[in-house]
Amino acid sequence: MQHRIVVLGAGYAGAVAAGRLARRLRREDVAITLVNAEPDFVERVRMHQLATGQELRPRPFAEMFAGTGVRLRLARVTAVDVDRRTVTTLPTAGETREPAEPEELEYDTLVYALGSTWNDQGVPGAAEHADEIASRPGALRLRRRLAALPAGEPVLVVGGGLTGLEAVTEIAEARPDLDVALAARGALGDWLSPKGRRHLRKVVDGLGVTVHERTDVTAVAPGHVTTADGGSVPAAVTVWTTGFAVHPIPRATALEVTGAGRIVVDRTMRSVSHPDVYAVGDAAQATGPAGNPLRMSCASGLPMAWQAADAIAARLTGGKLPNMPLRYFNQCVSLGRRQGLVQYVTADDRAVQAALTGRTAARYKELVCKGAAWAVSHPMLGLPSRRRPLLAAPAHAAAPLPATGKAA
Repeated sequence: MQHRIVVLGAGYAGAVAAGRLARRLRREDVAITLVNAEPDFVERVRMHQLATGQELRPRPFAEMFAGTGVRLRLARVTAVDVDRRTVTTLPTAGETREPAEPEELEYDTLVYALGSTWNDQGVPGAAEHADEIASRPGALRLRRRLAALPAGEPVLVVGGGLTGLEAVTEIAEARPDLDVALAARGALGDWLSPKGRRHLRKVVDGLGVTVHERTDVTAVAPGHVTTADGGSVPAAVTVWTTGFAVHPIPRATALEVTGAGRIVVDRTMRSVSHPDVYAVGDAAQATGPAGNPLRMSCASGLPMAWQAADAIAARLTGGKLPNMPLRYFNQCVSLGRRQGLVQYVTADDRAVQAALTGRTAARYKELVCKGAAWAVSHPMLGLPSRRRPLLAAPAHAAAPLPATGKAA
């Protein structure tokens, strides 16, 4: 019987993991199923571009995985039972008007890559009145709202991290007729090097962005937000970019998770509590250099996917476990279409003095985005094929997969 590998979620991490597994394992030995709610790949790092009216290239999964042996199932995951090794889904495709019936998938190895969504942090009114760009539906909704705004209307981006900076500069560049502002809990770009902070300040000032530093938004209402000091900031549209939250599914399972609901994994991305489950991307709590958790980002998700796929292949075929260090090199920030910032960092993601700025940095960031999308959309290219037969063991045995080499 074939070993059944189910990959949940086809974002950067899940799609890359599925493609890499197809390259590492023989089709006659494994059945790889990729479950995703949408039929097209979402370039999440470009949602601020989508929100400002730019068109993104469609990347249908049916075309991307044609001929790879990966089976695509368009469905929404509603539950995971790690004791029974099953996944419950609701189909999302089809022309029938009848309510979709739940379907159950069995697995021998599960790769959990459902990622994250926006986090309103429980701020009153945020869920009802703020817009998000963590998803394609959210970005398209914001796109419609921005397009309908007349000149002079105030737009407020809440959150001074990477997502917030990209959103506020993109909006200000695309709609210079709007009154665009940013609310940040700390100082503007306070994690950057002095050179990085200077360039960021120069760009936002040049775009006419009003920056409310050290400002904590405590409530969102139609037309304005309230701040911790009792003040009010006008906002015909409020864009919420204060962080991400993982899907509640892992909390409802027997998997060991963190307080934030992320699945705790070892250095091979395997669950520390259930060895037949791997987690990659934002849903996984993986440890990087200096013992710090990897941040939620594409920069973390791709190497996590490589690590997980290679570890699964190694354990199934008796190969050597991967030992790729998970570390950071830079933080790439687009500041509109013409300006960018590449902040070089230590292995554990702390800024160093060196930074690349201006148009060169913008081109660099664009290459990074294109490279990540290329890796997803060409699953069978760019990696030497090292397919090996599976070990002679029952494909659906309840015992943990055999481990070879040093375990984490």
